[in-house]
Amino acid sequence: MPKKDTSSTNSSDAPVLTGRPALVWAGRLVVGLAGLAAAGVACVLMAVAIALAVAYPNLPEVAGLADYRPKLPLRVISAEGDLLGEFGEERRNLLTIDEIPAVMKNAVLAIEDARFFEHSGVDYRGMIRAALANLRQAKSQGASTITMQVARNVYLSAEKSYTRKIYEVLLTFKLEHMLTKEQILEIYMNQIYLGQRAYGFATAAQIYFGKSLKDVTVAEAAMLAGLPQAPSAYNPVRNPRRARSRQLHIIDRMVENGYISTAEAEVAKSEEIKLRTISNSDRPHAEFVAEMVRQSIVSQYGEEAYTRGLVVTTTIKSEDQLAAYKAVRQGVLDFERRQFYRGPELFIELPKDKAARDDAIDDALTERPDNDDLLSAVVLEASARRVVAVRQDGEPFEITGEGLRPVQSGLSDKAGPNIKIRPGAVIRVVQTGPKGWRITQLPEVESAFVALDPRTGKVSALIGGFDFQKSKFNHVTQAWRQPGSSFKPFIYSAALEKGLTPMTVVNDAPLFYSAEETGGKPWEPKNYDGQFEGPMSVRRALAKSKNMVSIRVLQLVGTQSAQEWVTRFGFDADKHPPYLTMALGAGSVTPLQMATGYAVFANGGYRVPPVLITRISDHKGKVLYETPETSLSDAQRVIEPRNAFVMNSLLQEVTQSGTAARARAALKRSDLFGKTGTTNDAVDAWFVGYQPTLVAAAWVGYDSPRNLGSRETGGGLSLPIWISFMSEALKGVPETHYPPPPGVINVGGEWYYEEFGPGRGVHGLGLQDPWPGALTPPGEFDANGMPLTRPPPPVEERRSILDLFRN
Repeated sequence: MPKKDTSSTNSSDAPVLTGRPALVWAGRLVVGLAGLAAAGVACVLMAVAIALAVAYPNLPEVAGLADYRPKLPLRVISAEGDLLGEFGEERRNLLTIDEIPAVMKNAVLAIEDARFFEHSGVDYRGMIRAALANLRQAKSQGASTITMQVARNVYLSAEKSYTRKIYEVLLTFKLEHMLTKEQILEIYMNQIYLGQRAYGFATAAQIYFGKSLKDVTVAEAAMLAGLPQAPSAYNPVRNPRRARSRQLHIIDRMVENGYISTAEAEVAKSEEIKLRTISNSDRPHAEFVAEMVRQSIVSQYGEEAYTRGLVVTTTIKSEDQLAAYKAVRQGVLDFERRQFYRGPELFIELPKDKAARDDAIDDALTERPDNDDLLSAVVLEASARRVVAVRQDGEPFEITGEGLRPVQSGLSDKAGPNIKIRPGAVIRVVQTGPKGWRITQLPEVESAFVALDPRTGKVSALIGGFDFQKSKFNHVTQAWRQPGSSFKPFIYSAALEKGLTPMTVVNDAPLFYSAEETGGKPWEPKNYDGQFEGPMSVRRALAKSKNMVSIRVLQLVGTQSAQEWVTRFGFDADKHPPYLTMALGAGSVTPLQMATGYAVFANGGYRVPPVLITRISDHKGKVLYETPETSLSDAQRVIEPRNAFVMNSLLQEVTQSGTAARARAALKRSDLFGKTGTTNDAVDAWFVGYQPTLVAAAWVGYDSPRNLGSRETGGGLSLPIWISFMSEALKGVPETHYPPPPGVINVGGEWYYEEFGPGRGVHGLGLQDPWPGALTPPGEFDANGMPLTRPPPPVEERRSILDLFRN
C-alpha cells in the first residue's frame, strides 16, 4: 500500500502568523504583561501604604532625642579628678556637637555617610551604588545612612526582617523631620558602640589612646572611625593589622571627600599610633576603692546608679594610691622570691602544625592573662640552663642565668610532674632589662595597706589585696586578723592613766598559767626571741616589744578596764575578750581599724571617722551630696592630749632604736612613730605607723592563716611596705614635732604626767618573782619552752594572777 502523504495535512493544521496579525498578537501580550506588572506594583504599593499607615502611628516619639539622655555609667574619681573606676554596661562621655573636633566628624562622614548633609535620611544614590557593587562582588555593601543607624541603634532591635527595615526607614524620615542634621550627628557620635564597652567617640578616645577626643590626630580619628562597622574586627588592640588596613582606607576616603589634603594624608599614614595599654603603670590601681564606692552608691540609688551618670569624688590622692600599689606589690614579690617554686600554672599540648600551635598558645595565654608586670608565657624549650618561651606576640625569647635561679627545682631532673618546667608549661615571667627575663610565680600571700590623714580622716590610699582580679576580698575592711604586738600601744595608753610612766621598771621574766588556771590549756607566753632580759624600763620594753612586760602592764590596768579603754579607739569590745592574751594582740581587728586607732595618737587624742567619699554629682556637674569639711574641733576627744603626747614619745622610740629602727634610717627623718606586730607562729605581720600628717597600716598574711616563715616578722615584711609608701607620700612634707601639752613635765629628758613624776607613779611591775626561781636564765628551758628549774607553786599562792586572767 502506498504511504499516505501527511506533509500537506501537517502544514494546513499548524497556524502560521505572518504580517500584521503577528504584530497585533505580540502587542496584546506586552500590554497584558504590563498590566499584570502594574497591578503587581499597585498591590505592593497598596500593601506598603497600608503597612506604613499602620506602622507610622506606632513609631516611637523622637522629640525626646533633642534632649538626648542615654545610659551613663557610674564614675569614681580621685581627689584630683583622675578616673579610678567605671560601672555600668556602657562606658560613655557626652559631648555636644560643638565639642566634637572637626577631624573626628570628617573621618566619620567620609566612611559612613559622605552625603549626610545632602540627603533627607535615605541616600538613594548610595543604595544604587551599593546594589551595583554587590552584584559585582561576593561581599555585600551596606547603604545605611547615619540617620538610619541612629534610628536602628536608639530605637530598634537588631533582628533582620522586612518589618524592622520598614520601621527603620519610617523612623529615619521622622528623625530628619523632627531634628536638625547637627542634632542627629551629635546623637550618633555619642551613641555608637565602638568596642571595649565604649559608647561614643569621646570614650573610645580615652580607652584606646588615653586622651581627650579634642586631642586626636587625623590618624587616630581615622582608626576610631573604622570601629562602627565592626568594633571587634577593627579593634586596634586585638586586631592591629585589620585596624590598620581600615584606617588607611578611611584616610583615602577623607582625601576623596576633600576633608584633608594628600600631604596631610601621607603624614597621617606614616604616624605611629600609640595605644593605651591595660597594664599602664601610671594608673592609680584603685580597684578596691572603686568597688567600695560602687557598693555604697548602689545601696543608696539602687540600679539607677549604673545609668544616671553619677560622678563620685573620693579622698584618694592618685600619687599616694600609686605609691601604695607599688609598695604592696614590691613587698609581696620580695617575699615570694624567698618561697619554694610551686610549678607552672597550666600545661598544654603543643601541636606540630604551626597554625594549630599558635591557636593553642593564644587560648592558653588568654586563659591566664598578664598580671601587671607578671607576664604569662608558654614554654617551647626547657633545660637546666636555658628556657625558651613565647608570648602572644609570637616572638620567642630566652631565659638564662640568674633568670632561672628562682625555679631551679622546676628544672631539675627529679622535679615532679606538677613542678617540672617543660614544653607546653604556662609560666610567669618578669622582664628585667631590654633582653633580660626572670621566671617567677603568682603569689599566694595577701597584703593590705591603707593610709589616711589623722586630722580629717580622709583616706588617701587603699590597697585591699595583691590583685583585685584574683580576689575581690577587701582585706582593709573585711579581713579580721590578730594584730599581735601592734596592739600593745593601746594597752600602754590605758596604763598611763594608772600611773605607768616611760621610766617605770617592769620585769621581763617568764610567766606561766596552768590549765586549771586558764580553764583550758596551759599557757606560757614567750618573747619573740625566746630571751628574758629581766627588769627594764617601759620605754625600752615597748621598743623591743617584750611580751612579758606587756602582760604585766595589762595586769596593772585590769582586763575589763583595758577592754573598755580600747573601744575609745574604735575597736569592738566583743572582738577583744577581757583576758591577758589581749596584751599580745590576740583579738581581731581590720587594717582600717588599726589606722583609725593610731590616728588618735597622731592627732592628739581625737577619734576621727575615716572618710572616702566627698561629693556625688550628676553628669552635668550638679552636686547631689557633699561631705562637709570638718576639723578636729568637730571630732570626739577620746584620750587626753598628754596621753597622746607620751604615747607619741614611746612610739617614736620604736622607730629610732626599736623593732622599726630601719624606718628612720631609710626615710632620714625623726618625726616617725609606729609599732611592728607579729602574731603567734608568724601568721600575721603588721606595721602601723604615722607622721603627724599621715597614718598608714600595712598587713601581710595568707587568707587561710598559716605560718609565713620562721624568720618572717612585721618588721621584715610589713615595715618595708610602709617605708616604701612614706618615701613617696612624705616628699616635700617638712618635719613636724608635737609641742608638749599642759599636764606633762620633763625630768632628766623623760616625759611624765605632772602627778606621776619621778617617785610618784608606778615604780615597778613584777620585780618580785611570781615564784622563787621563776626568772630562769636564757637557755634553761625544755623543748616546749617550759622552765627547767622549779615548778610553779600551788594555785592558792597565785590566786591574784588567776583572777586577773579570768577578769
